[in-house]
Amino acid sequence: MGAKTGLLAYADGDIPAALRQGSEAGIAETTDLVGRLYPGWGMEAAEGEILDEGTYPADGLTYAASFPGVDIVCDRRLMIDRPSQLPEHLVAASAGRRMVLHAMHSVVDWLAFAVWEDGRLVRSLSLSPDGGVIEDIGEPFPCERPYWAGGHPVEQDPDWEDEAPYPLPFHPLELGEEALRAFFGFILEGRPAPDDVDPDDVRLQGFRLTAPAGPDLAHGRPTWKRRLRVSPRPGRHSDGSIRPLTAARVTAPVLPARHR
Repeated sequence: MGAKTGLLAYADGDIPAALRQGSEAGIAETTDLVGRLYPGWGMEAAEGEILDEGTYPADGLTYAASFPGVDIVCDRRLMIDRPSQLPEHLVAASAGRRMVLHAMHSVVDWLAFAVWEDGRLVRSLSLSPDGGVIEDIGEPFPCERPYWAGGHPVEQDPDWEDEAPYPLPFHPLELGEEALRAFFGFILEGRPAPDDVDPDDVRLQGFRLTAPAGPDLAHGRPTWKRRLRVSPRPGRHSDGSIRPLTAARVTAPVLPARHR
């Protein structure tokens, strides 16, 4: 399926440290969390999922978990072009805490992430090869700097010498994995580090939500209108190391508003 995320966290401190505790999510606490983030929505229980498989739920599903020190929510509706336009009530829920949004979609090589501290946006980045840099607010985090400095260029396929250079100084999905590890302590593609969180050990509860009449949760969700170029996601060599990315000539149909 590729690397896809619609992931939001509210944390009292370090998110990876909280996830490494391996505690069971409280059912009542998690249900209350979802109720507060989706006020007025119809809610019914659904089958849960592990974090490794739950970062991109099926349409209409939401996965969530309330652990000591961190609350996690996975929902496609969180995947918006401009994280700074996340609905105000979601930001307000972060009062006194750190809030981190991570969203990426491998079909269109799109990445977005943002961090709020006590309700104040300190960093937001959203970019794709066809859309360019959609949003760039605040100072880059340490995990970003080698990418902006040219340390991770996209290698062109030598068989396609006439192909234009990749339009970004790095591949968004590669930075997306690095940001996922930096903020949440795990990755979806590539070789895990020894101290990474094992997302198979993090269990999320499932909810099927019905939106009330009125604006949708993610009113700023992506609405690309042109055909987007796709690059292959990172592969692996036989020894498990990541194979370098190359630009590709594949095109994909226009995605509906929710990145189906």
